[in-house]
Amino acid sequence: MTGIWAVFRKELTIYFSTPIFYITGFFFLVLGGYFFYSNTVYYSLLSFQGAQNPQLAAMLNPHQMVFRPLFGALAIVFLMMVPLLTMRLLAEEKRSGTAELLFTYPLQDWALIMGKFLAALLVYVVFLFFTLSYAALFASLASLQWGPILSSYLGLILLGGACLSLGLFASSLTENQIIAAVVAFTLLLLFWLIGWQQELGASGWGGLFAALSMLEHFENFVRGVIDTRDLVYYLSFIFFFLFLTKRQLESRRWRA
Repeated sequence: MTGIWAVFRKELTIYFSTPIFYITGFFFLVLGGYFFYSNTVYYSLLSFQGAQNPQLAAMLNPHQMVFRPLFGALAIVFLMMVPLLTMRLLAEEKRSGTAELLFTYPLQDWALIMGKFLAALLVYVVFLFFTLSYAALFASLASLQWGPILSSYLGLILLGGACLSLGLFASSLTENQIIAAVVAFTLLLLFWLIGWQQELGASGWGGLFAALSMLEHFENFVRGVIDTRDLVYYLSFIFFFLFLTKRQLESRRWRA
């Protein structure tokens, strides 16, 4: 536990002392604010029309019209930003030669991996925390169901953990940060889009592709449904890629 805390503090110090945290956070919140504003304006226009049309007013749902597309957009924005947060975590250690120094410390591989992973996850949670202001602002103007909102945030946190674990694994494969970023983005895009094969009618494999898709499991949280299968999927995904990262570190020791 002491080793995890030491690595965790070190990584947070690096995040908060480099421009990448502020640049990534700025664009994440700006894009999120833009989508929230656009969705809210559209909802307001329909609400105004619904004042003269009771049937239209009965169909209006702020979660479906404002927050569901917002959370989907935030997930895609973060998908593109994950490589920026993870590309240096292990690749920079290799490039600078500090990886060998870390291996000489009485520090277990899991402590190193979890410290870096949890630091990146906390940075992501900080970004999400500021987006709560969108829901708070909307709730001050109109009624809002908080159940689907909270389940959506749970889904975003699990999705973020899965993406960051994959990004950390990609960073362990090379000492070049650009290559790590490209590998992470390619794999993330694959896991995001693989479920489309089911919609295209891929015979025999559609169900398997849907089960592997990040998007398919994330959609349930956004709809306000917390399914055990989705929880197991994301937790298994996180563990699997953290385990692969550990194996990659072990192989480096064997080669040394």
